[in-house]
Amino acid sequence: MSTQEFLVEIGTEELPPKALKKLAKAFQSGIEAHLNSKELSFESSKLFAAPRRLALRIHGLQTQGKSSKVEKLGPYVNVAIDENGKPTKAAQGFARANGIEFDQVGRITDEKGERLYYAQDVEGANAATELPVAVTDSLAKLPIAKRMRWGSSRIEFVRPVHWILMLLDNKVIEANILGIKSNYFTKGHRFHANREIVITSPAAYEGTLKEQGKVLADYDERKELVRSQVIAAGEKLGGVAVIDEDLLDEVASLNEWPTALAGNFDKLFLDVPSEALISSMKEHQKYFHVEDKNGKLMPNFITICNIESKDPQQVIHGNEKVIRPRLADAKFFWDTDLKQTLESRVEKLSTVVWVQKLGTLKDKSLRLQTLAGKISAAIGGDAKLAERAALLCKTDLLSDMVNEFSDLQGIAGSYYAKQDGEHSDVCAAMVEQYKPSFSGDVLPATVTGLSLALADRLDSLVGLFGIGQIPTGGKDPFALRRASVGVLRLLVEKDLNLDLSELIDMAMDNNWPMELKAETKSKLTEYMLDRFSAWYQDESIPVVVFQAVRAKGITQPKDINQRVQAVNAFYKLDSAQALAAANKRVSNILAKNDAYLDAPVVDESLLQEDAEKVLAKALDEKAQQATPLFETGAYEEYLTSLASLRDCIDNFFDNVMVMADDEAVKQNRLALLNQLRNMFLKVADISLL
Repeated sequence: MSTQEFLVEIGTEELPPKALKKLAKAFQSGIEAHLNSKELSFESSKLFAAPRRLALRIHGLQTQGKSSKVEKLGPYVNVAIDENGKPTKAAQGFARANGIEFDQVGRITDEKGERLYYAQDVEGANAATELPVAVTDSLAKLPIAKRMRWGSSRIEFVRPVHWILMLLDNKVIEANILGIKSNYFTKGHRFHANREIVITSPAAYEGTLKEQGKVLADYDERKELVRSQVIAAGEKLGGVAVIDEDLLDEVASLNEWPTALAGNFDKLFLDVPSEALISSMKEHQKYFHVEDKNGKLMPNFITICNIESKDPQQVIHGNEKVIRPRLADAKFFWDTDLKQTLESRVEKLSTVVWVQKLGTLKDKSLRLQTLAGKISAAIGGDAKLAERAALLCKTDLLSDMVNEFSDLQGIAGSYYAKQDGEHSDVCAAMVEQYKPSFSGDVLPATVTGLSLALADRLDSLVGLFGIGQIPTGGKDPFALRRASVGVLRLLVEKDLNLDLSELIDMAMDNNWPMELKAETKSKLTEYMLDRFSAWYQDESIPVVVFQAVRAKGITQPKDINQRVQAVNAFYKLDSAQALAAANKRVSNILAKNDAYLDAPVVDESLLQEDAEKVLAKALDEKAQQATPLFETGAYEEYLTSLASLRDCIDNFFDNVMVMADDEAVKQNRLALLNQLRNMFLKVADISLL
């Protein structure tokens, strides 16, 4: 079957840079999904995305889908034909529904009798016909937050559309999409080649646009070109260009023909914390910064221009002129903020409401002071340092620097604390209170910062749950899911033997401005432990493994994690499923007979069958061998040791009647099963596996 090449390009005004990749991938997925639904196969597809275009090229596209036979079953003859041999309304309706006359209707016999039947050969989908539909549907479904109109038209899209290129091999597919008639041309670079450029075939698209149009349509190629240019520019300056991947994506989405240029700024600005300068360069100007071999900021920047200037020095000068007032603002904020100590700002926190009903930022800081001190003492830290850090931790939110550069909260506080002569741990805690802020983020390095990070999250969780602000569905305005995961990560990865239930009690008993809801602790504990489920899914640990541990009702995250890892290792053993089934059987037996289970221990004199004697002996021996492993937290070794009981357990159920007629024997056998069950239950409820 013949195949063809397809190309579509949507030419627009400059697309939103932070959404460009997402839009391009959605455009590709939408078209592919439509073709798949029509059974029009293709070998591969390649997307293109640049500031003024979304494009897709499809290679090896099947021109015609497979034909098929559509069979329709109608009413049975006894209903379709009356006593005079004439078609009833049901028969006529069946013919009409299929667009045929009654005499074209056939008959077929099944197990219930003879019925009306019609079969029709249906041609497969035609690529040339379906492609405009595919493009239109895909564009309509793009994840566009807010669509816009232009001119007098009521057509809506993310940006005004100026041209549509759509080719099947070397022929234009005629269509009207977003109010534009499809054609055979694209347009080049807005400054270098602002004209129509003829594309002779889909295969020629990329090369023609690059050579004649000064446009690199391939997003990944353009991105890597920017990366290599920035690295080279940094090396030429004698330093190392620092490449933020998000910034790299944004810059690649802003430029069709990227050219890197390096500029300078006055060294006096280096007196300002480097984070503020970097933030100013990155957020406002989309510049890459440069560091020396020691990791210190250099008075240089690298910008990406969308043109090859004949006088690049003029472009550099313009960028230097633009960045100076930005950096001057940062220096002004820094100098102004230094006129006040962090401690002098504490009282001003009382003017800022944290959450309605939960008080001000000063109220929160005082609660954190108490809670962080308690946590620090519990984990072997200096409670006084934790209390000091907690008192000051929100004061930088009132600084001019953070007001201008919100991403510097905590960072600015750390610098100001250092200027105020605070202890190094207090300075570090200003930043560490927000760690981890995202998946994979580093954790606090100091005990003071760790204590504050836990206290801050626990205070927020308890307070918001206490007033009923519980996340529902996809709504989580206070990022409580992230806060919960943060607490779990801190407790588990920092190897802290702290109980979540006790921590919540500490946070609740802490001078709240209102009475917290009675169910706060129970709901919050359950909610936080539920976050483990997604955690372990990310680690490819089966949900049943976590459920087996969760059934124990343990609230110490570190211990939970140790048990989950152990049960997961046990779950992979060949004997795991058999032992799980045996535990479930034992559990069911005991559940039905718990009222009769009076014997606390097994009476050896009542053991009659060889199988139960062997099991009893094996359990006693295993208890002596394995119990020390459990007591030291070696859960995996403990469960692995118990796995050797499989044969004894199987033999017991094959040869022993638990519900014996003799009441004493029955009780003894139930006690034996109870002993078995409790040995596994020490770690988790294995019956749930």
